[in-house]
Amino acid sequence: MIPAEVARQVRRIRFATGRHVADLLSGAYLSVFRGRGMEFDEVRPYVPGDDVRTIDWNVTARTGEPFVKRFMEERELTVMLLVDVSASQDFGSGRRSKREAAAELAAVVAFSATQNGDKVGLLLFGAQTESWVPPRKGQKHALRVIREVLQDGAQPRAPERRRPVRALLESLARLARVRRAEQTTGAAGRGTSIRAALEHLRRALPRRAVVFLVSDFLDEGYLPALRAATKRHDVVAVEVSDLRERELVPAGLLRLEDAETGELRLVDTASAAFRAAAASAASARSARLESELRASRVDLVQIEAGESVVAPLLAFFRARERRHRR
Repeated sequence: MIPAEVARQVRRIRFATGRHVADLLSGAYLSVFRGRGMEFDEVRPYVPGDDVRTIDWNVTARTGEPFVKRFMEERELTVMLLVDVSASQDFGSGRRSKREAAAELAAVVAFSATQNGDKVGLLLFGAQTESWVPPRKGQKHALRVIREVLQDGAQPRAPERRRPVRALLESLARLARVRRAEQTTGAAGRGTSIRAALEHLRRALPRRAVVFLVSDFLDEGYLPALRAATKRHDVVAVEVSDLRERELVPAGLLRLEDAETGELRLVDTASAAFRAAAASAASARSARLESELRASRVDLVQIEAGESVVAPLLAFFRARERRHRR
């Protein structure tokens, strides 16, 4: 039984994204993600202007008239959504959490793929694989994908004064980097392992797919698995972030909790030096992620939890299409 709140969110996302998919993204998606190759369609009479390399010499010899082969693109693709549902994704300082933004992004991609006759699958992950939905076609299946993103692992939002602050904790020079063991065995048991998700994908989906990896990328040690995935799949990284992970407001003393490790820290947000250090470290972390993905030949789309996902996704489609034309 689907919880009433999840059902309402699914209806809202379907309403909000449907028009955008129809008006903007469907054509852009079609032009960017192409099929596996060309397949034979028919033989027809030659007309001036046809490429002579397409002449079917066997048919031409039998009929005494020139005929050409006509091919069509084998369009059907498999699109896989790898969505991070770890505890840090529940954070949201505005109208929605990072998890809800990820669900809307998944909806846009799923509906675009469905409208073009492609299969869509889903892998939800935290410290380990949470849920696996094999790729299938159809709008009903796309709606299931959205429900899974919203429903799986959903927990009540934390009190306003307690925020997941992995990016913030990483920003302080006097704090060591959160150890790998803490990420996967934190107090809440809801850490992040992108590596485990990619390894599960490798085992479960041997054929080539377009993979959208949707996460806040507050993790380490996944680059070798990511680079291995790019040898088989077309991987697009989607970073979901929140403004308050980069810009703190001067709200005085706050007790902050890392939702994935349970670590608590008292910080003075009234300190301009502290806010500047946090902002600088967040900027450095973002630049490092961009550099690592570029070196791994992985495209990056960046979305804000409090803003529409359509504009950055459309900008990515258009930029990639221009790149393909060169």
